[in-house]
Amino acid sequence: MNIHPTAIVDPGAKIPSSCTVGPYCVIGPQVELGEGCSLISHVIMEGPSRIGAENRFYPFSSIGLAPQDISYCGEPTRLEMGSHNEIREFVTINRGTQKGGGVTRIGSSALIMAYAHVAHDCSIGDHVILANAATLGGHVSVGDWAVVGALCPVHQFVRIGKHAYIGGGTTITRDVLPFSKTAAERNTHAYGLNAIGLERRGFSKERIVELHHAFKLLLASKLNTSQALEKLKSEPEIGEDVQLLISFIEASERGVIK
Repeated sequence: MNIHPTAIVDPGAKIPSSCTVGPYCVIGPQVELGEGCSLISHVIMEGPSRIGAENRFYPFSSIGLAPQDISYCGEPTRLEMGSHNEIREFVTINRGTQKGGGVTRIGSSALIMAYAHVAHDCSIGDHVILANAATLGGHVSVGDWAVVGALCPVHQFVRIGKHAYIGGGTTITRDVLPFSKTAAERNTHAYGLNAIGLERRGFSKERIVELHHAFKLLLASKLNTSQALEKLKSEPEIGEDVQLLISFIEASERGVIK
């Protein structure tokens, strides 16, 4: 069995010889790993937790620890996880609570990215992606193939339907339709030139004046982006900074924020 000498493994844990337990991992009693699981380093697992085969846990993930619920008083609850999941750095997945059914369930082939949180009594389907710092409150259900974007807080008891896609930074307080694209309204704008920052980097007044002119055409005129670019390119003298700005916009595949 490939267990690093710095790892602490309770005698009550069940770990097949095909598993790898890296440096400084801590595995408590009533943890059962399937074949071929890999704990890279500094992973903490508590039980009762039943983990399927070929799961990979990255450093500082905390799996199967007690729920973050003030009503929890040590009752025997558990975590169940399928196979072929990728659990990235600093992910936290809590066991269930007795009042919520007693079990948190993770399906198979999920990608749970760094800093994501799965609270007590959640139910996650297969092929789900939870992007960085996605945060599921208690009792949330996520259908197969759903994607929850980065920095998305999801309220307790919400249901996210199969194949739904939630854009990053969206606060979810109600159920999300299957097959839907759901995102918060985004009113992000460019508000002009970063003149003070450019001065600090040694830009001359002439360079800053040229860039002010270009930004005025792009952001404050009645011209659309294409018209503003044509206007800039038609001017007799285009400085290196303005040419860089034009090239950047013309190379954009997703469009630019204005």
